[in-house]
Amino acid sequence: MSGTSLDGVDGLLVEFTDRSQPEPLSASPLQLHAIGFSSRHLVGTLREQLFALQTPGPDELSRAALAAIQLTDLYAEVVAELIATAGLQPQDIQGLGAHGQTVRHRPELGYTLQLLAPARLAEQSGIDVVADFRSADVAAGGQGAPLVPAFHAALFDAPGRARAIVNLGGIGNVTRLDGLGGVSGHDTGPGNLLLDAWCHRHTGAVFDEDGAWGMQGTVIPDLLARSLAEPWFSLPAPRSTGRDLFGLRWLEDRLNGHENPVDVQATLVALTAETVHRACLGADSVYVCGGGARNSALMRAIRSLCAPTPVSTTDALGLPAHAVEAAAFAWLARERMTQRAAGRPTVTGARGARILGAVWPAPL
Repeated sequence: MSGTSLDGVDGLLVEFTDRSQPEPLSASPLQLHAIGFSSRHLVGTLREQLFALQTPGPDELSRAALAAIQLTDLYAEVVAELIATAGLQPQDIQGLGAHGQTVRHRPELGYTLQLLAPARLAEQSGIDVVADFRSADVAAGGQGAPLVPAFHAALFDAPGRARAIVNLGGIGNVTRLDGLGGVSGHDTGPGNLLLDAWCHRHTGAVFDEDGAWGMQGTVIPDLLARSLAEPWFSLPAPRSTGRDLFGLRWLEDRLNGHENPVDVQATLVALTAETVHRACLGADSVYVCGGGARNSALMRAIRSLCAPTPVSTTDALGLPAHAVEAAAFAWLARERMTQRAAGRPTVTGARGARILGAVWPAPL
């Protein structure tokens, strides 16, 4: 998985099993055993190219193709390390779920675009690759996002417990599990995306480690109000978004030019926390995963707004916060290879559940 934050590639080697008769009040009929985790940072020209490809520019087709090749090679490095560390061979692996890097997300125009070279990844890894997870849902009239609620439901649902699972990547999304088998979800808005970009502009750091810089600032009430007035936040679900809307230009349009940069950072923390809080109203408990779970300032703000509802990370449910999204695409690959529909129309708005993803076989 490489997400909207554009910070790196995460890989998880995982084994799934299904309980034939789940115990009462068990977390779910799905069991997950994480065998290994590996990560590679996106650095240098590749990261710069992926950032540049988020907006229109010259010679996009060639630049996108070359960036996809570089990104695929990084995916292959992660896969090779996972297999070697576990003492396995490629033939021991049933399938490889590879999300690719989203560079445009415009479901209202009928497309979402993730850069990857799946045939190259199958060739290099020697494993059947499942990719292009979102297009079938978009073709059925859905948003193509978020896709992780189906996995959250399979792994984290528990009878009688109304849980909210919040994934804080570049864009945030929420899964609502009502404890009765019902699943809903949607994107919440900016997660780390604006926090990272603003921090990089004013400190040179790729992200605000542990939220330390943002904690030095003071929330600007007028800026927070102008930000929350964004019409997208009032759209009903299903809804999804990305850098196409929430980029630095969006933030700059709401600034008066005289703000202290660290106060803007504190306000962006408050913006993400408030949108998460609104999405979790009525939940018995909230569990956070993704990179935002490592931001102490953000987690503190979310806990304050959600109180007395308890807020923790998915570590409390048995899966580390940093591994959840990679695990989700491993599970989606498993569903595709067993020909099971993993789309959730109640989340994306598609006309029906669809089998998600396409398969690129490994070399014979």
